[in-house]
Amino acid sequence: MSATEAAPRVETPTIGVGRIGPVWMLVPALVLLIGFFVLPYLSIITMSLREASTRAVYGEGFTLAHYATALGDPFIWRILGRTLLMGAIVTVVTLLLGYPVAYHLANSRSRWTSLLYIFVLSPLLVGLVVRTFAWMIILSNNGVANKALMAMGLVVFPLQLMNNSLGVTIALTHVFLPFVILPLLGNLQAISPDLAMASRSLGNSRMRTFLKVTLPLSLPGIQAGSILVFVLSISAYVTPAMLGGTGGRTMSVLVVQYLVDNFRWPAGAALAIIMAIVALIVVGLYLKLTARAMRRLP
Repeated sequence: MSATEAAPRVETPTIGVGRIGPVWMLVPALVLLIGFFVLPYLSIITMSLREASTRAVYGEGFTLAHYATALGDPFIWRILGRTLLMGAIVTVVTLLLGYPVAYHLANSRSRWTSLLYIFVLSPLLVGLVVRTFAWMIILSNNGVANKALMAMGLVVFPLQLMNNSLGVTIALTHVFLPFVILPLLGNLQAISPDLAMASRSLGNSRMRTFLKVTLPLSLPGIQAGSILVFVLSISAYVTPAMLGGTGGRTMSVLVVQYLVDNFRWPAGAALAIIMAIVALIVVGLYLKLTARAMRRLP
């Protein structure tokens, strides 16, 4: 008998998936999902169905009157439409501004690339309230923008850049621009340069190569970034509250006014649920359209 045969075989203890069970591996994620997503939504839904009360947050009975009142109010529909339109505009503008930046960063070999990364991430390094105050200084009637326009002779009187949707859109575009650049950057970096080189070798111009190769392959990044920016834009509160005034009021500001100023918690919860359902429908339709476009890719 050889020494190899005589030596006892020592098995290394392993912890396999079969011993633990795949279900138990999902427990931490399920606890976080239920605790921070499901239960808060159930609480809001329950609150939206309760009777109003002047002595407590809500009364004892259940009713659908808050939903009926909100859905039948033209003012709320107007605010909802303004919120969705503003979110769509911010999404489109951030895509138009962010795509060239992401494309440049993905293809840049310059030593200044890391500095460009810092510029892209700089809006995230400052608090939201501080950024909004900075935009108030820029967009006010006596602000930097109006003074520059009047000094150049482009306008005679200050433009109304605040207390409307314009100021909110400008500030939100600045705030959420990194959220569309970063997903696009990761997607563009994953595209093989050989594909563009093959297209150019077949006689296609740079523009045709971009339209036929790079842009279609970057649709997943466009989809992810646009959804992220749209959802964040329509749910933003601080910037619309500080810059919007009555002319730029959004659903988030209206919900907080119902909850805090008017102490109408069930009605405010109903508005929040309506906004969440509408946003879910819009995002679902957008996902369906973009998924259909991506399935057509070669």
